Amino acid sequence: MWELTKSFTFEAAHALSHTTLGEVSQEIHGHSFRAEVTVRGMPDPKTGMVVDFGVLTQRLSEIQATLDHKFLNKIEAIGLPTLENLCRFIYERVRSIGHVTKVSVHRDSCRETCTYFGPQD
Repeated sequence: MWELTKSFTFEAAHALSHTTLGEVSQEIHGHSFRAEVTVRGMPDPKTGMVVDFGVLTQRLSEIQATLDHKFLNKIEAIGLPTLENLCRFIYERVRSIGHVTKVSVHRDSCRETCTYFGPQD
């Protein structure tokens, strides 16, 4: 069994209400984000690959373009732009490429990470 992880970065702004951080999170502010998508599986006997990195790279580029330099509150499919919802948003857009085991989103400057493992049975 193998796991492959590919990451991408994006810069984005958001505003979060109803936190204990008060005005600092309620005002529009930005972060540098790093997202990681992990795929698990056995290599295809024909290609020797768990997932075609070309397909994964294309999908992640599409997601990155949706998020990079955007005001995340305006992307309806995210909902409230928390780390949790960003992980789910990315997962939903990449899960069809293979067995995606997890999506992590990091805000390194804040030393914060959230990981989504997908729906659990």
